[in-house]
Amino acid sequence: MLISLIWTIESKQTVKGLQKEILFLLIPLAFCGLPKVNRNHVNKVIKYFSFTMTGFAIFYFLKAIVKFRNSGNKDVFFYHELVTLELNAIYMAVFASLAMFFFLAKKEKSIIDKTSFLILIVFIFLLSSKNIIIVDLGMIIVYYFFFSAVSGKTKTAILSVVIIMSVSSVTFIKPVRDRFMVEFDTIFVDSSLKNTTKENQGPIYNISLKQAWNQNRFQQNDFFPGAAFRFFQIRIFKEMLQEENIFFTGFGLDASQDKIKEKVKEHNLYPNYGELNFHNEYIQIFSELGVFGFLIVISMLFVTIRKGILNKDFVHIAFSVTMIVLFLTESFLSRQRGIIFFIILYCIFNVANNSNEQKILK
Repeated sequence: MLISLIWTIESKQTVKGLQKEILFLLIPLAFCGLPKVNRNHVNKVIKYFSFTMTGFAIFYFLKAIVKFRNSGNKDVFFYHELVTLELNAIYMAVFASLAMFFFLAKKEKSIIDKTSFLILIVFIFLLSSKNIIIVDLGMIIVYYFFFSAVSGKTKTAILSVVIIMSVSSVTFIKPVRDRFMVEFDTIFVDSSLKNTTKENQGPIYNISLKQAWNQNRFQQNDFFPGAAFRFFQIRIFKEMLQEENIFFTGFGLDASQDKIKEKVKEHNLYPNYGELNFHNEYIQIFSELGVFGFLIVISMLFVTIRKGILNKDFVHIAFSVTMIVLFLTESFLSRQRGIIFFIILYCIFNVANNSNEQKILK
């Protein structure tokens, strides 16, 4: 990131980005100065974090209830409305997921632990982040098949309940269902009419995955659902690679946004789409730091999931899998909260001495 100052096309943006990204250097240096860290230390940190996230979930539930009583609007219980757009439902779902995995993996669960687990599960579903919900369900299944010591009948019963609850939530809770259905529709249907338009607003059309990848020019009233928008971002990155000499160097740290704006204008998208980054950490890094920056991120993720698997540490594995999948849909390391969450937990899990230590806090 620092070296990219040599070739960046936006030196002011790169300097500004370095002020934020310097934590990638400072936090690991701080860990180098710590005394020996073992699994008990790690478990205490994750424990305090998990109970704090449970407290946050309760706070936002109560806040939503108050807002609902004042407005009668059910949307206050879902997605960004639940935690505010500034905090961001996806980021909060990631934080809550780590806490949920901690309670899931505890061998001896108290009533408080079980209650906290259920609160966080509900919180994650209401936040309505599709990718996080899918990853969490997958990791819960992995846990009961490969890490849990309960009997086969109990595993089957638990998994059945989880699947029934998940299907019921997606089927009967309208805001959650709508977020899944719009993605499903745009896989198969071009320019379907957006059914959540506001009063006195003209027709808005959902762009399909096929259109996002192939259509050359769009209309100002075209709307890109999550998956379609990310397909479009991958497409314009591909175009940038073909048109610009960035394979080895990238544009420079935090220097790709103006290029995104140019592509948005070229393809005649609604201008506000130019304010959004790539929403894909792998592409974000590749576009700004070139192939070597991309390979560093890939190697970091490989190292952490490998260590988690070798240590048979479910929470570590769940963190790694969540990051690997999340990086496909979010530029998670472009925000300071994402940087701090990722690099602190990355260091915590990977500096811990696991020999002769408990893997899960009892």
